Amino acid sequence: MVDRSFIGLRSRIFTMPIEWGKVREFARAIKDPNPAYLDPDFAARVHGGIPIPPTFLMTSMAWEIPEWESGRVIQLDYSNGVHGEQEFELLRPIFVGDVLSWTQTIADIYERDGARGGKMKFAVIEGNYFNQRGEHVAISRSVMIEFPPRALHN
Repeated sequence: MVDRSFIGLRSRIFTMPIEWGKVREFARAIKDPNPAYLDPDFAARVHGGIPIPPTFLMTSMAWEIPEWESGRVIQLDYSNGVHGEQEFELLRPIFVGDVLSWTQTIADIYERDGARGGKMKFAVIEGNYFNQRGEHVAISRSVMIEFPPRALHN
């Protein structure tokens, strides 16, 4: 049974500077040819600065783990589960040179019957990102899923 008392639990504040080298490496890794990530002159002319790729905020997870790993905090077994869903809501542009601060909050925890028997555990984790001016720039939502022990063996 899941412990719903964890709902609302919030991490400490994490901070991450947005650096051009990392944005460029990320864009190349995902094979995004958009010159906005690779050419500072183009980015300044068209966007007013070098923006981040839409999924770049996934890299923020490296700044919080292992200190705050929401699945561990609420006792989900990652060795028997998956990162089931991820979404980002970009509220304002994020540019190279910004410094983001964010927290992770346990938004929901619930169980469902597994298709192969047993209970699957779900945790919805929400992150709120703010830039150095205190502007709310993004929201992340992820769903972590733990399978019933025998589900992996069928």
